[in-house]
Amino acid sequence: MNNEKIISILNKKLNLEKIYVTGDNNHIKIIAVGDIFKGINEVKRQQIIYAPLIDKIIENKIHALSIKTYTKEEWKKNNKNNKNNLS
Repeated sequence: MNNEKIISILNKKLNLEKIYVTGDNNHIKIIAVGDIFKGINEVKRQQIIYAPLIDKIIENKIHALSIKTYTKEEWKKNNKNNKNNLS
């Protein structure tokens, strides 16, 4: 399963601001940004991402996922901190 297909599935099912997908079938890394994560703990956030992909995981089209989720505000803070660390 290619990364564009994963992005397409997540875009259709979830209201996300940004989705970044890297890796290959053996290990996919997903970064998802959206306010759907506001007030939700990390486990529930990951369940939100897993839900639209569960059929592909069961069919072994996706073997392993690494998921990072952020609200828009968390994403802004994270990017600001990364820029400060680079200077």
